[in-house]
Amino acid sequence: MKKYKNCIISSKSQIHDSVKIGPFSIIDENVIISKGTVIHPHVHILPNTIIGEDNTIHQGSILGGTPQDIKFENEKTELIIGNGNVIREYCTLNRGTKATGETVVGNNCLLMAYVHIAHDCIIEDKVILANGVQLAGHGFIGYHAIIGGMTGIHQFCKVGEHSFVGACRVVLQDVPPYILATGDPLKYSGINSVGLRRRDFSLDTRNIIKKIYKIIFMSKFNINQSIETIKERFKVTDEVQRIITFIENSERGLI
Repeated sequence: MKKYKNCIISSKSQIHDSVKIGPFSIIDENVIISKGTVIHPHVHILPNTIIGEDNTIHQGSILGGTPQDIKFENEKTELIIGNGNVIREYCTLNRGTKATGETVVGNNCLLMAYVHIAHDCIIEDKVILANGVQLAGHGFIGYHAIIGGMTGIHQFCKVGEHSFVGACRVVLQDVPPYILATGDPLKYSGINSVGLRRRDFSLDTRNIIKKIYKIIFMSKFNINQSIETIKERFKVTDEVQRIITFIENSERGLI
């Protein structure tokens, strides 16, 4: 194994020869780190953590800590991190519990300083969690969603793909795809027009999404009536189906 200065690295870890590890970092047993990953000083990676390729993990972060869940009985679970992620200073990512067995971070995500990701969460690709975002257990953040700084997300809550949640908010219910959510209490504040334009959603698609959410949030229909109305009035494209599926599978209800 490659020698690293001033580090503590278990002989039972698997670290690719191209990995760079800064001084005073600790790598425990049963850790796998793939090629191209850079670990800055004073990082602690605990057992049963799997880290993919080309990640950058900054000072003071702690990955794979035991869940903050009193039901946890030291069962073997994992933290799985994909490729190309940037994890900034002092982030804490816990591994899963027996409920799902794993906490998962996808690819090409940016976790800014002091982000916490609790047990059994799923973070899909290209997510941005700004400074101080706190994600409780069993949370879900969809593809290319952005969460503003200092926002807290209640356990079991879901944030849909391409949505934007404002800074310093409290998320107590699900945030559906493609929308802007802000205010206190958190509410629908239009579609995420800027994000959708940047990601090449056509004007027609954006207009359809906007009309759908007017039915959901601004009509007198309940959720079931809204879904039926959407199915009757609109061609069920991929975007429309994702909205319908998200709402139908929501367990905490919508903001």
